[in-house]
Amino acid sequence: MTFVTAVRNVSEWRVVRLIVWVTLLKPFSNVFLARGMHDLPSIASAHPAYLLRAFLDPFVIAGIVMQIVWLLLRMSLLSIADLTFVLPVTAAGYVVSTVLGQLLLHETVSLERWLGVILITIGTAAVASTPRITPKQGGE
Repeated sequence: MTFVTAVRNVSEWRVVRLIVWVTLLKPFSNVFLARGMHDLPSIASAHPAYLLRAFLDPFVIAGIVMQIVWLLLRMSLLSIADLTFVLPVTAAGYVVSTVLGQLLLHETVSLERWLGVILITIGTAAVASTPRITPKQGGE
């Protein structure tokens, strides 16, 4: 069995599960990182010692671990689907990030940002309706 045949035989449910995990894990990891970084003094962005101190914050640690898991899952997804499918479909995570930022971090989301979220949602839906693997150009 060739690599291409093996990729095409991957269960669609596995692909959907990976998409969901990749899409949700990134926004939640970002919320944990943001929460942990908000605990630091504002000088942290200008001084490396404070950034190193962030590695001791439990929220930052959880966010980093989640980012590592996210990367491994994204690599797995990229092994069975086209990059041009994966990136736009998982962009739905930006929508989740906006909602989580407002609900959990109590951030104010402007009308312009909500309009951007709507555009991302439309784009994600458009790409999600396409095949995850497309034939290579040149007949390969």
